[in-house]
This record gives sequence, C-alpha cells and structure tokens, in this order.
Amino acid sequence: TLRTDIVMDVGRSINPSIDIGQIEGAFLQGLGLYTLEQLSFSPGGVLYTRGPSQYKIPAVCDVPLSFNVYLLPDSHNPHAIYSSKGIGEPTVFLGSTVFYAIKDAVAAARAESGFAGPFPLNSPATPERVCLACATPFSQRVGRHACLHVPSIVGVGNAPCTAKVKPAPPLM
Repeated sequence: TLRTDIVMDVGRSINPSIDIGQIEGAFLQGLGLYTLEQLSFSPGGVLYTRGPSQYKIPAVCDVPLSFNVYLLPDSHNPHAIYSSKGIGEPTVFLGSTVFYAIKDAVAAARAESGFAGPFPLNSPATPERVCLACATPFSQRVGRHACLHVPSIVGVGNAPCTAKVKPAPPLM
C-alpha cells in the first residue's frame, strides 16, 4: 500500500496519540485479514492454522509508505462518557479497502488480457490468488496446476478449477 488517509470520528478524544495508534493498528490488522491471513481447515472443519505463527500477518514492510490518520474535529458524543466513541474495531474493516483496490487492479490486468466481466477473488487476496485472478499469459499456462495449491480459487480466466485441494497436515 503506497498511501492511506483515514479520517476517524472518535468523538472527543481523551488521548489523541493513543487513538491514532489504535486506528493505525486496527487498519493494519484489517489489511492482514483481507490480504494475507490464509486459514486452512481439515476436511472435517478443524482449523489447522491456529495462530500467527502458522499464517502470514502484516509486517513492518506492509505499513503504507504514507500513512496519515486524522481525528474528525468537533464530533462530540453527548451520550457517552467524556463524549468519546469506539475506535478500534470499526477501523479493522477499513483494511478491506486494500482488498478492493487490489480487485480493481486485477480487473484492469484482466482487461489487458482480454477478459471482461465478473471474476472470483476471495479474501484474503494473497499474492498467489491475485496472480491467478489476473489471467496473465503466465498464470494461464500454469493455472490448472497452480490452483491445486491455492485453496478456494475458482478458476483462471473463465475456466473453472476442478482440482481437489490437499489439506495441510495436522499440527503436532
């Protein structure tokens, strides 16, 4: 992500520095949720990836190069303690904006390859999923084989992926 600008309505901020830190952290958590954190399940529904040691979470290199957070002025909440508002959880959803920006970029890449119309791109938009969804000549050549390793990819180009995904081995 090159640049992110967030204007957040926090009511009357008790501590603006803490509020801005909460907003930045929640945005990055959402960015990970929608673009990085691939969960794997057993055929019986048991979650294999049980924590950040088993899937990719945002790192310092995932922080936007230009990250601007502003608190909306004069937006007091007369019905709350100190006229404040909740800030942590609502900001997590703003990470989905990165997912939709990626989806727009994939649509442009697909148009360059001659594909039009709707296409599947499930969250999280991992690099593998994005590469396959772009329907580039490279991904079309390896698409049938690549979809074996990328769960929930429906297909490459307009062709459905019918391969069965092998589940990850159980944790010891």
